[in-house]
Order: sequence, then C-alpha cells, then structure tokens
Amino acid sequence: MRPTGGSVASFLTGVTPAKRRRDAEALTALLQEVSGREPELWGTIVGFGSCHYRYPTGTEGDMPLLAFAPRKAASTLYLESTAAHADDLARLGPHSTGVGCLYIKDLEEIDLDVLRGILTASLRWAESGGDEHAVLTVTG
Repeated sequence: MRPTGGSVASFLTGVTPAKRRRDAEALTALLQEVSGREPELWGTIVGFGSCHYRYPTGTEGDMPLLAFAPRKAASTLYLESTAAHADDLARLGPHSTGVGCLYIKDLEEIDLDVLRGILTASLRWAESGGDEHAVLTVTG
C-alpha cells in the first residue's frame, strides 16, 4: 500500500452520510494532533506517517503509522491490535472491534480522551519498531 497523492480535503467532502463526514473531519484533526504528521490519502484510507513492516513469514509492505477509513456503516480506525487496548476499549463508549480494527458509528458517543490514549499507544508501538509479530521501520 502506498499514498495515492489524492486530496484528503476533496475525499472528505465526498464522505456520506453527513454524520460520517463530520466524524471523518474530527478524526483527521485528532490523528494529525496525535501523530504530528499531515494526512495523506492511501486509496480510501486517510493515513498519517508511514512505515515499512515485515512479518516473520517474510511478508512485507508499507502502511500508515496511524490511519482511519470513513465507511458508510462506521469509521474504521486501524490499530496494531485491539487486544492490546482491552482496558481502554472497555471505557471508550459504543464501538465494535476486529483483530486490528476499531469501528465507531458515532464519534460524539465516544470518550475522546480514551480514544486519544489508544491512538497514542498505537503510534508509540509503531514508532518503537513493533514487536516479534511485526517489525516496523518508520519511513515518514
């Protein structure tokens, strides 16, 4: 995966429904604050920073350090693992999870301080080089 060079502002303008667009704009500001990096479009994902990953299996590639995707059903935030944040997720507010995805239907119902903590921890993990499951090298 690589940045596509598209306009983040134009992409966000086209997000529907309106609640998802509102959340996408707020998430862009939050992830920019947490990461200290400018948003870039990676297809339909808004990413902040970049890293190269390599799994013990030899699989490797590139991805954003922090990222989210505004989908119709929910905003998807990409994390290293949702299990790593179990205690914080219990205090977050209404959400659902996948192995490395956090799904939020309404950002106004979420405790933004808890979300900020989760994002900060996820960024620290990536910037520190990952772990035995994935070795990361920050590239941007």
